Amino acid sequence: MTQSPDIAPIVLFVDDEEIIRLTVRQTLELAGLAVTTYPTAEAALADISADTPGILVTDVRLPGMSGLDLLSRVRALDAELPVVLVTGQGDVSMAVRAMQDGAYDFIEKPFVTDHFVEVIRRALEKRALVRENRRLRQALDQNAAVENHLLGQSPALVRTRRLVADLAGTDVDVLVLGETGSGKEQVARALHEGGPRAAFPFVAVNCGAIPDSMFESEMFGHEAGAFTGAAKRRVGKIEYAHRGTLFLDEIESMPPALQVKLLRVLQDRALERLGGNDRVTVDLRVVAATKENLLDLANAGRFRADLYYRLSVVTLTLPPLRDRREDIPLLFQHFALQAAARFRRPYAEPTPALLRALMLKDWPGNVRELRNAADRHALGLGEDEGSGTEGGSLADILDGVERHLITEALRASGGQVTRAAETLGVPRKTLYDKMKRLNIGGAE
Repeated sequence: MTQSPDIAPIVLFVDDEEIIRLTVRQTLELAGLAVTTYPTAEAALADISADTPGILVTDVRLPGMSGLDLLSRVRALDAELPVVLVTGQGDVSMAVRAMQDGAYDFIEKPFVTDHFVEVIRRALEKRALVRENRRLRQALDQNAAVENHLLGQSPALVRTRRLVADLAGTDVDVLVLGETGSGKEQVARALHEGGPRAAFPFVAVNCGAIPDSMFESEMFGHEAGAFTGAAKRRVGKIEYAHRGTLFLDEIESMPPALQVKLLRVLQDRALERLGGNDRVTVDLRVVAATKENLLDLANAGRFRADLYYRLSVVTLTLPPLRDRREDIPLLFQHFALQAAARFRRPYAEPTPALLRALMLKDWPGNVRELRNAADRHALGLGEDEGSGTEGGSLADILDGVERHLITEALRASGGQVTRAAETLGVPRKTLYDKMKRLNIGGAE
């Protein structure tokens, strides 16, 4: 019985005597508690999972599986699900041993109503606390996954990270738009690892790297004998991504004939292998990425418009590295640390002069190009990165970056400070103060 966190807590009560089940139901419902009753342990077990929002109350002596056996089975499913045992007077010592084995509490027959309800309420409160802690841990894990893939504190990156975190827990298909090397696959991985599909495959496909003649077999798989050389059945990329995430990079490169088949998969969540007739159902999330404007390509007849609209339920645009220069020091040091470990070299702290040089470059290859520069630095081959630049403190470097960003925003807004402030995401007075401090002129 898989339940979402907002499902009301419920008491699952097991007893083979109908009159006792009826009495308990009335007692708990009068106390304002939801209850489901079962005549056997087997029937109750079928409705219990690690997501069960409530607790289990079971008689020890039952036909078939006993209450103690049920306790053992439930603890294997979820050791934190409270189980309250109902015992006869002769079973007290056995119930005490059961508590040592993980039972939450036990109640003797015939039980006092007030005491019975009190025990049930305490067990439900414990269950609610456990589930809330799990929810918080999951949220932290998901946020950490997003943080790990999308490093930076610039306003543009923070907005992107917040949107990715919001989308990660959903199943909506996403189109990621960004320049080469801007981190589109990292966004896809963050969406995958920050959501409920993280335990299942993340399958990345570069649509521009697969020959047209192999594309259908690679994506959809094939049956034995589908073509010469197809000696046995092969599962394609789409089917392999079942329950996980399918990342389609350079989606604009997909052959037109395959675009039609992909559209059908997205609509039906099912496919047919090459050379086969069986319908294979797939449960997956699709994240597509492109550096092109797919709508322009569709209008030019170079990409299917219906596939574009199906993919772009949510479009996420990645900022290029030159628009978030303040993230460059953090990214470079992160990549340099990784490279030093990978190449088994001591970590070389980047100098202020090097950081200044890095922050003033335009980085047409974006984050990928910066990572390559960090690799060269770790190998001692990056001397040219800082050539021709002056040293200075980190404050001087950041001032230089702010001056560049403000100047660019003013240029793009035609000198309009109000519009530039909106572009930069800061109050107009703050921008005026920064312009004065940095000796930047501007006119409304």
